[in-house]
Amino acid sequence: MILRLPHCTVRPWERGDAAALVRHANDREIWRNLRDRFPHPYTDAEAERWLGWATTAEPVTHFAIEVDGEAAGGIGFSLGEDVHCRVAEIGYWLGRAVWGRGIATETLRALTDHAFAHHDLARVQAFVYAWNPASMRVLEKAGYYREAKLRQAVTKDGATTDMLIYAAFRP
Repeated sequence: MILRLPHCTVRPWERGDAAALVRHANDREIWRNLRDRFPHPYTDAEAERWLGWATTAEPVTHFAIEVDGEAAGGIGFSLGEDVHCRVAEIGYWLGRAVWGRGIATETLRALTDHAFAHHDLARVQAFVYAWNPASMRVLEKAGYYREAKLRQAVTKDGATTDMLIYAAFRP
């Protein structure tokens, strides 16, 4: 699956993305807004580990965001299981060098549409830490609705904060 969008391309990860991945992902501000499974510092070994998984996973649900010819971020969704079999959780990040260009909103819209078109999903949801209003704006501009605020629900970087839940629904 390749999505050619006005400001970027969403495509499967490739082994050759390692150097760009480290360059863009090794940023504390990016790590601070993601789950702890996204490492910091982001090393060559971490990039190789991720690419080893992402280039062999089936179905492909995690993608590189290519900007100006290189992987400058990532977006993906995890399919739910059991009673959550019609739910996916989506997440995304962009390297600081490409912030403020509308790329996150564009890719989120496109991948959400792709997820609904290719999977039997009723909803796609995202979780955002209270200190990240930029991501909240991205979700809202991409058509997601804020559903809940879970107070003191996550601890990241030594601080416990609220987590907001956003969702989009099958059209």
